[in-house]
Amino acid sequence: MKAVKIGICGLGTVGAGTFNLLSSNCEIINAHANREIEVTLVGARRDNPVCDLSDTAVVRDIFAVANSDVDIVVELIGGIDVAKNLVLTAIANGKHVVTANKALIAEYGNEIFAAARKQGVQVAYEAAVAGGIPIIKNLREGLAANKIEWLAGIINGTGNFILTEMRDKGRDFAEVLAEAQALGYAEADPAFDVEGIDAAHKLVILAALAFGMPMRFDAVYTEGITGIEPVDVVYAEELGYRIKHLGIARRREAGVELRVHPTLVPENCLIAQVDGVMNAVMVKGDAVGSTLYYGAGAGAGPTASAVVADIIDVSRSLGVGAERAIPHYGFVDDVVADLPILDINEAETACYLRASVLDQPGVLLVIAQIMSNHAISIEAIIQKPPDVGEEHVPLIMLTNQTSEKNLRGAIADIERLDTVKGPLVHIRVEALDT
Repeated sequence: MKAVKIGICGLGTVGAGTFNLLSSNCEIINAHANREIEVTLVGARRDNPVCDLSDTAVVRDIFAVANSDVDIVVELIGGIDVAKNLVLTAIANGKHVVTANKALIAEYGNEIFAAARKQGVQVAYEAAVAGGIPIIKNLREGLAANKIEWLAGIINGTGNFILTEMRDKGRDFAEVLAEAQALGYAEADPAFDVEGIDAAHKLVILAALAFGMPMRFDAVYTEGITGIEPVDVVYAEELGYRIKHLGIARRREAGVELRVHPTLVPENCLIAQVDGVMNAVMVKGDAVGSTLYYGAGAGAGPTASAVVADIIDVSRSLGVGAERAIPHYGFVDDVVADLPILDINEAETACYLRASVLDQPGVLLVIAQIMSNHAISIEAIIQKPPDVGEEHVPLIMLTNQTSEKNLRGAIADIERLDTVKGPLVHIRVEALDT
């Protein structure tokens, strides 16, 4: 069989990592693909000194790659608008595409996959979620016999690093964020990481694969970690939990929950042990039960590993016909159903609440009555003594599972009490065992 020609667009961290991995591990890569794979063209604004490009043609116009004779266009430029045009141009020219661009797939995957189906080409995107963890392949293939009930993941390493440092060292959010930026874990503008947008992009992709539904980035409830305070990390530990920033997709009879937010997870749960910049995804299937996938979620090596795995998969399938390839969503019909996305008020979770209340008799009784009025039962309470000179004390409550609508109603009523100072802190709780 003739060699598969690869065109790489972008020579940043991931692009350079991919180029070098294809070179350094060429023998094992070719053996897995059962044919030779060679990078014949690179499109990049500038060369990267970590790459030896002496034997490779280089162009400054990335669209020249999409219009060349390569078999697979590897999009690693990032961003959305230019990347979208590049990918659609490649598809229109009958090229297969490999990408690590989660924002592109989450926001325009429906359009891109439709164009790919029309042209009979593949779009592979393993590296778009969780770096080197093969979670896309596991959802599309390894768990193909299962009806997926839910998945939950730590899918942003920056946020996980911040929360880990806050827990282990008692540091506040702003201080750890500054360190994360200095270490290169967070961008100068960290909003995508700490506000949950990056995790929401990845969750959309995972949910589409798990449930056979279109990408619905616009419907994800997204909440960041900027409001997490060290005191809540401490109280969570006292209650037997750790705070993690999770992306959660759950299939229910009425539709699908898609939500990204800080979450209390039992400390004995495996995902609670995932620290630093590492990622992990739990998936519950009806036959297999709960499974956990763990590893590095970013970086040149891990992400390049996922990109090259996609290149190998696409290379293996060349010539077999589009009907034999694994569909983009992992289902024969590609999209099984446009399932309704449930509003956050319809979500059902337990909850951690922290209030600052006057240290006087009867306050707890009134709050307990409000909770009862909203059909919420309290599982645990911690009340701390007041600091010297303070009239208010922290009151921490852990509720049993309830609807978000009921919970918000109770919070509003409690915050109206004269004995309560300021807004309540509200963090959802997930057991991740059912």
